[in-house]
Amino acid sequence: MDTRTDLTSGPDDASMPQMSDDAFRRVVEYAPSAMVLVDGRGMIVLVNQQAEQLFGYPRSALVGRSVDLLVPSAARAHHAAFRHSFLTSPSPRPMGAGRDLFACRADGSEFPVEIGLNPMDTGRGMLVLASIVDITERRRAQQVLEQALQEKTVLLNEVHHRVKNNLQVITSLLNLQANNAEDPRVRDILNESQNRVRAMALTHQLLYERKDFSRVDLGDYINRLSQLLRGTYRSGSDRVELRLDRPASPVYLDLERAVPCGLLVNELVTNAFKHAFPEPRQGDITVAVSSRDGQVTLVVRDNGVGLPPDFDLATVKSLGLQLVPLLVDQLHGALRIEPDSGAHYRITFPSAPTSRGTP
Repeated sequence: MDTRTDLTSGPDDASMPQMSDDAFRRVVEYAPSAMVLVDGRGMIVLVNQQAEQLFGYPRSALVGRSVDLLVPSAARAHHAAFRHSFLTSPSPRPMGAGRDLFACRADGSEFPVEIGLNPMDTGRGMLVLASIVDITERRRAQQVLEQALQEKTVLLNEVHHRVKNNLQVITSLLNLQANNAEDPRVRDILNESQNRVRAMALTHQLLYERKDFSRVDLGDYINRLSQLLRGTYRSGSDRVELRLDRPASPVYLDLERAVPCGLLVNELVTNAFKHAFPEPRQGDITVAVSSRDGQVTLVVRDNGVGLPPDFDLATVKSLGLQLVPLLVDQLHGALRIEPDSGAHYRITFPSAPTSRGTP
């Protein structure tokens, strides 16, 4: 006995395939998205309640009509060709991959949709079950998100630009003060302070230039910083060469760690320029960056006179070297002073941000 339940009515109802029982119809009827079953001629065979609500047509006005009724008028001319192309090689897939799709309601309004096509070979002809989802709200949310992201990008761009400019103003003021200072020690202190401010300003300059506010290429950063330091100590540049060993592939740091890393390089290179090569000694200062197994290694070494036998960072009087352990701690890293003929500092720290919790 035939136990199928008739959920549709219309002139094409007799063309429905033999579908075992009413299970298929029930699945379609209670699907959470609009479902439209179309035959090989493009005629609608079956719709569910969601389709009625989505398109604003009663079921009786859809069954037996061409599916082009649901297609915007501007796209109808090509719809038959697309349907024929799909039936030539039918397989479950999204419709119009890579294209924006729109459907048309009974009142003539158009709305964006996603459509999934599922071919069904029934033995009495090919049917296609289309699952249709209205993505209007998703599009609207995406547009709001894109606008917010654009506004945030503009704001961050302006912030970094202003911070950089303000730091440059501070550098100029320090330079003016240094030029008017009569005590050579005061001038040196002010010049070193300028270098620290420049190291911080350079971070914001790179972020502003690259339009990437999340990270800085450490190799590029140290290269630019090295050029600034060469200019600061140009009087001894004919005797001392500053070299940079860049990593084989880029090493990126977020802003929070790029600043202390740059300040570390600034302090250690500055200390080498000032103390490692008394006249007429010549030599090299090398800055090397590498990354492996989630750890970044920063090396600053020279082949100068070397450190005193009783050298201890905990007791040094130099402000710059006093800052070194504090900067290493900001990086959640470790500092090792290697035995060498000159000064050799090796700092290792995680390549990704690390938070320290309390036990």
